Amino acid sequence: CLMERLLLCRGKAVADFSGPDCRFLSFKKSETIYVYYKLSGRRTDMWAGSVGSVFGYFPKDLLAVNHIYTDKEHEIPETDFVCF
Repeated sequence: CLMERLLLCRGKAVADFSGPDCRFLSFKKSETIYVYYKLSGRRTDMWAGSVGSVFGYFPKDLLAVNHIYTDKEHEIPETDFVCF
């Protein structure tokens, strides 16, 4: 699975977070979050990952990483994602 190859790390949420729109991941403190992307450029404070089957962006400071799958970094094309 492509997503498994992109998996960077996982961790536990250190606080609740309610995303402002559908592009953001909402979660409760202590939920497990899987990280697939670490944003660069203007938004180095945000990562992208999932809780269960829900995917979205979240502030990286709200995650306590407890397992690193890879430390290799890959640059991927810039994408937009839209709420409907």
